[in-house]
Amino acid sequence: MEATAARIRRHGFGRRRYFETLICRRGRTPIGLALYYFTYSTFLGRPTLYLEDLFVLPEARGNGAGRALLRALATIAVRRGCGRMEWTVLDWNTPSIRFYRKLGATLRREWILTRLAGAPLRRLARL
Repeated sequence: MEATAARIRRHGFGRRRYFETLICRRGRTPIGLALYYFTYSTFLGRPTLYLEDLFVLPEARGNGAGRALLRALATIAVRRGCGRMEWTVLDWNTPSIRFYRKLGATLRREWILTRLAGAPLRRLARL
C-alpha cells in the first residue's frame, strides 16, 4: 500500500487540496467517512461530484450512516451546481450494489474503467 497518513493529510488538508471529506459520527465517535472531489463533465457542461471512498464501520452498518453520508454529498452536489454524482463499486460487492440501487443509482456497464499506473505511467510520461 502506498498511502501514508502524512501523504493523505498533505493532499487533503495542505496548501493544494485534492479531495474533501465528510465524517459521520455517532455521538462523538467517528463511524464512517466519504472522501470526494469534483471533476467536470463536458457532456453536461457542469461539474460532477465524484465519490472516491465511502466507508462505514462494519458494526455501524445498517443504521443509516451510509445513507446520511450520501444524502450530505447529494446536498453538496446540488448546491455546487453539479449535474451528477458518480462512483465505482466492485462487481462482487452485492450488498453495496443493492444499497446504491435502492437510493436510485444506476450501474453504467457501458463504461470501462481505464487505469495507467506504475511503470506504464512513468514510461508514457517520458514521451
